[in-house]
Amino acid sequence: MNTSAGSIRSSAPAPRPSQTKSFSTIFLIEMWERFGYYGMAALLVLFMVQKLGYDDDRANLTWGAFTALVYAAPAIGGWIGDKVLGARRSMTIGACILGLGYLLLSIPSDNVPLLYGALGVIVVGNGLFKSNAANLVRRIYEGDDAKIDSAFTLYYMAVNIGSTFSMLLTPWIAAKWGWHAAFAVCCAGMVLGLLNYLLMRRTLDHVGSVPDDAPVNWGKLAAVLLVGVALVFAVSFVLQHREIARALVWVAGAVILGIFGYLIAKSGPGERSGLLVALILIVETILFFIFYQQMSTSLTLFALRNVDPSQTFFGVHLFNWIPAQYQALNPIWIFALSPILAWGYTRMATRGRDLPIAAKFAIGFIVVAIGFFIFGISGGTAVAGKVSSWYMVWGYGFYSLGELLVSGLGLAMMARYVPARMGGFMMGAYFVATGIAQFLGGLVANYASIPDNITDPLQSLPIYTSLFNKLGFVAAGGAVLAIALLPMLKKLSQSHRDNNQAIDPHLVIAEER
Repeated sequence: MNTSAGSIRSSAPAPRPSQTKSFSTIFLIEMWERFGYYGMAALLVLFMVQKLGYDDDRANLTWGAFTALVYAAPAIGGWIGDKVLGARRSMTIGACILGLGYLLLSIPSDNVPLLYGALGVIVVGNGLFKSNAANLVRRIYEGDDAKIDSAFTLYYMAVNIGSTFSMLLTPWIAAKWGWHAAFAVCCAGMVLGLLNYLLMRRTLDHVGSVPDDAPVNWGKLAAVLLVGVALVFAVSFVLQHREIARALVWVAGAVILGIFGYLIAKSGPGERSGLLVALILIVETILFFIFYQQMSTSLTLFALRNVDPSQTFFGVHLFNWIPAQYQALNPIWIFALSPILAWGYTRMATRGRDLPIAAKFAIGFIVVAIGFFIFGISGGTAVAGKVSSWYMVWGYGFYSLGELLVSGLGLAMMARYVPARMGGFMMGAYFVATGIAQFLGGLVANYASIPDNITDPLQSLPIYTSLFNKLGFVAAGGAVLAIALLPMLKKLSQSHRDNNQAIDPHLVIAEER
């Protein structure tokens, strides 16, 4: 009898891991992946300017084209995760390829083709990793809007935990032991993330796309890897030819609009209203990421030339910043603000007072405008062309709050309004739109490009502050536009909910919670 009972118990299926455990697995690999990426991002423009001798224009546009491709690649990676290899497998393969890309950057050589080849490997790896990791989070909390908003806000915090440490660490290592030693640290972070994922991977056994449940198709895997190798060479070529990069950005924008138009035309009423909301919010997200791109371009070069590195408090010297380290203020602020916002979203939702995502976008643009106006007015108190570090601290604070309200909820917006059957691809489409904005941001940064013959901080300061004030006014205009669109977005969101309720009342009950 006991043996029989034991047999019955042993044959019972193992309990499914909790949502929290599954989310923690994605949270941690995302944290380490972002450690590697942002450690590299903190250095690359300065590496090109200070080590390779690029002028500001070339460095800004190279970085803009690279980040555009980094964010566009997940459109393909999302489709591969949905239809070919599976979301879990694609994410893991992408992480391995990213580690290889950082390893290539760590090779002690200033060979420019090697640099572009490494950047091509990073683009391919990010394409497989990024949209599939986000899609797995969406699948963990599918059907619960309040938890999706909170989960993606905390997921965004994972990005910023990883980037905080790397953006502080890699500039210091570069200053002490050289650029390539700092890139090696990025590779080490990615390796640690993969090891951690291997230990926790069972918590995701029940989460994924349809191909994840089937055995590995080795032929498809080989085809994906071969295409990936070809893309590395293609990316390397594009990065060296800015006109081709610019043309591809416009083509990508037209393709995304065309796909949205096709899906909207072919979808039912409920899906159509949701896709329209997603499209409008994606356009607003593009505007935001033009501001975001300034962090690695104009704001970093401003820190190099026009910010006093001494951090003081009531006249007491605390420490000196390395110019690239100011970028770490962004994740530090987001790390501090994310739990507060996640708590606030959940509390407001339980009381039936949750703000719509469109309203959060509008507030986000207002605080981004404040942040850039802080950077802009800094020149009024400059001493010998150098401004206080406190302007960077507070400017990044407001800018980062805006980022949480716009970019931090962009993924949640896609999870809420896009049908599950399009999840991976549309997550990728969101990243393509982000990539377009990154390239445009590089073009905008060039309005503050400093000619080689200007080395006096008094001459470069008004060039930077003029750009920052103009960006403040553009962000304020974005806030006005977002507010004006609120009534239409509210009507579309209601139509989306009403049609979903007609299809599945239980789903809408979960959404309302």
